Amino acid sequence: MKTFFVPLLLAAAATLASAAAVVGQPAPAFTAVDTAGKAVSLADYKGKHVVLEWVNPGCPFVQKHYGSANMQATQKAAVDKGVVWLTVNSTAPDAGDYKAPAEMAAWMREQKAAASATLMDADGKVGKAYGARTTPHMYLIDPAGKLIYAGAIDSRASANPAHIKTSTNYVAQAVNEALAGKPLSLSTTQSYGCSVKYSSGA
Repeated sequence: MKTFFVPLLLAAAATLASAAAVVGQPAPAFTAVDTAGKAVSLADYKGKHVVLEWVNPGCPFVQKHYGSANMQATQKAAVDKGVVWLTVNSTAPDAGDYKAPAEMAAWMREQKAAASATLMDADGKVGKAYGARTTPHMYLIDPAGKLIYAGAIDSRASANPAHIKTSTNYVAQAVNEALAGKPLSLSTTQSYGCSVKYSSGA
């Protein structure tokens, strides 16, 4: 494991260790407001596969995957197959790189993101229900509402875009296997990235 995991994740892990959603168990229910002010509930998508992606545009690891268009390509490939993709921003409003809903929506448009919706989780309730520790942190939920994957987007814990081409895209792999009715090769991996900047009052 890369040494940068410790400073990035130590504080968040202490807070979230007991709260993490469990692969193989029902995914925590939630309702959050998207960047347009519309309430979005996980229950709205019962019967569909759902990907959850934690994001913070100020994070170098997020920039790696968006700047290279890797995240957008992964989103589009999933959405084109009928998967719902929910991007979640749990960055606290008092964090230096917080983006208000309109700014977040504009950033997603600039990136040409293919997410089904971008959810604002400023109070951190959704992130803490899932135990999301990093940006990115990825989850896949099956049509019955069970969490079947949790972890990293890929196999290279690096902020260098050059490493994408030699990485295994765990999310794409999980989506393709799930849609084919196959057991997942990997259901849990170690997420990597910047610590989610939760509100201290959450």
